[in-house]
Amino acid sequence: MRTAEWDAHFFDRSLAFEPFLPLSGQIRVFTNWPAFQDLNNLKQLACEGVATCSGMPVQFVSQISEGKKNSGYSGNAVPRHYENRIYLTGEVPTRQENWHDFFNALVWLTFPKAKAALNQIHFQSLHNNVRNEAEKRGPLRDAATLFDESGVIVLSSRSEWITLLQQHKWKAVFWRHRASIPASMRFILFGHALYEKMLDPYLGLTGKGVFFEVDEVFLHKPLTDRLRIIDHWLADFLLHTLSSTADLSPIPVLGYPGWTDANANSDYYDNQRYFRPLASKK
Repeated sequence: MRTAEWDAHFFDRSLAFEPFLPLSGQIRVFTNWPAFQDLNNLKQLACEGVATCSGMPVQFVSQISEGKKNSGYSGNAVPRHYENRIYLTGEVPTRQENWHDFFNALVWLTFPKAKAALNQIHFQSLHNNVRNEAEKRGPLRDAATLFDESGVIVLSSRSEWITLLQQHKWKAVFWRHRASIPASMRFILFGHALYEKMLDPYLGLTGKGVFFEVDEVFLHKPLTDRLRIIDHWLADFLLHTLSSTADLSPIPVLGYPGWTDANANSDYYDNQRYFRPLASKK
């Protein structure tokens, strides 16, 4: 599949696209790349109101369009910046006919609280840098960027499986407990770069995960209910717990049963170039 080619049925390519299924009915009717107005119309299907932490309604606009001249911001001057523009105006610069930006828009519609939290982290950091005349991104912004691009939410009703994943005991979870995984564990992609890569997945595809222990009943709630609750949990984690990339765990996402046909063979999990053991501490 060429990356510039529109496919309204991308949902069918992998189970990894499950979080976008509530939007699928309207997206499947697009015979060509959706325009900005099409993306903005999808907001009516979002599980929550889509707005920044500053209270500005999110609008997907051309990357080269001019931002609103009157942002209502009265603080110290902040340089023109992608994240500032979103926080102050609600405008999300978006490239047309671009999978990366298309998936970014869908993540905004699916996890609006978490996306707004990430945007606030960047805005506050940039604002503080202006006041302190600092230029370094800092560990928090690095972590926020990494999760925004490559984040994975791991839900499990088995705390011992979370521990095993954190210890990089990949085969113990993905193969030895394979039959129990559908009832007890879910991977939910968040990072829009990960979604783009899942259009044409390759061995080595890895995300950065956060873990939430849940009861098994939660995993069988309607998808829209789960997504709404996860969005709130994730926003709280990002605003109050995330501090650096050390808070994120590597997740070889193609290890999840069914996300690639290749992992139906136990030998698949013996590839330590992909399923890397935990590095020993010196």
